[in-house]
Amino acid sequence: MKRVVITGLGALSPLGNNVNDTWESLINGKSGAAPITKFDSSKFKTKFAAELKGFDPLEFIDKNEAKRYDAYTQYALVAVAEAVKQAGIDFETLNRNRIGVIWGSGNGGIQTFQEQLMEFAKGDGTPRFSPFFIPKMIVDIASGVISIKYGLRGVNFTTVSACATSNTALIDAFNYIKWGKADMIITGGSEAAINESSVGGFNASRALSTLNDSPATASRPFDISRDGFVMGEGAGAIILESLESALGRNATILAEVAGGGMAADAYHLTGTHPEGEGAFLGMKEALADAGIEPKDIDYLNVHATSTSQGDTSELKAVERVFGIKPNMQISATKSSTGHLLGAAGAIEAIACIKAIIHGIIPPTINTVNVEPEFADKFEFTLGKAQQREVNYAMSNTFGFGGHIATAIFKKFNQS
Repeated sequence: MKRVVITGLGALSPLGNNVNDTWESLINGKSGAAPITKFDSSKFKTKFAAELKGFDPLEFIDKNEAKRYDAYTQYALVAVAEAVKQAGIDFETLNRNRIGVIWGSGNGGIQTFQEQLMEFAKGDGTPRFSPFFIPKMIVDIASGVISIKYGLRGVNFTTVSACATSNTALIDAFNYIKWGKADMIITGGSEAAINESSVGGFNASRALSTLNDSPATASRPFDISRDGFVMGEGAGAIILESLESALGRNATILAEVAGGGMAADAYHLTGTHPEGEGAFLGMKEALADAGIEPKDIDYLNVHATSTSQGDTSELKAVERVFGIKPNMQISATKSSTGHLLGAAGAIEAIACIKAIIHGIIPPTINTVNVEPEFADKFEFTLGKAQQREVNYAMSNTFGFGGHIATAIFKKFNQS
């Protein structure tokens, strides 16, 4: 089995249009939530979201090219370009038959799908669809476009496991390299789902916060007053490669992937298992894959969307795995970024990797009164970032349908 290291990161998030801006906003406790600008939300129950700020795709992508892509693919290309640049990759010097792309998105081109059907509905029934409708909309197109841009002919596919999607993609990429089936894989996820159909749909399922008077404080994981998640958008990209590949091209190694675990709640369409059965199994599998004990984890970035049942079931699973008062910090960065759906795992993986690099635990903001059942059982990092050496960081992601994906990252040591 080959060791798998991380050599590049890219981010496009509600907190910043690159990794450094996102990280600085995260550790300074800023919120990306604000009133929705993408459409008239006045008649919706939820009137706010965590949108990108000041992002213009034409600063990164040619106008004619951009017209062929849904926003979720545009976001992917921008984040990947940053990661490739940081990793210092010259694809011309590498065997591109062994470099792949495993990307993730929960919704794909849902904005394109909505726009095309609305246009059709306004007409006389004559089908007048864009020739780009299907390629803009399908969920796998981002991975294809990335491979086309860089001429990568290795393994190429897209994972879909709702809000566990980009962690699933990362774990798959980790496994392909570990098994020797690829030298390098671009992985991560992107989502552009802040529109009428998504907000209306999540409102109908009572999943979104409706704290319209205070968007910036609406995402409050574990707090007794939480009332739902805040929808976000963006992309996170991570360059994974074998240790041999990274050393062979004298790359700067940021961290290492230690292990990954996937499981299922097998319980409900949208609700988590009351006792967090799938979460428990995913975390246990990730620890076993990494060959470490629960006591080795220094930081846990929980899924914690700020929904009542979801937060509670996850903490029950955490207690089953780690016990009471484990020597680790827990935080929920969705309190700042909002919930990026299929891209959440990628952005949260980046938060874990940066925590390892800088020895800083990003905080959970907005949470004041933690559920009494758990308030004294764990070390929650609330309000302010905390300095701490992080050798191992774990990231949980869960999705509608009961999908579970947990990844573990560790500080790189060549020996």
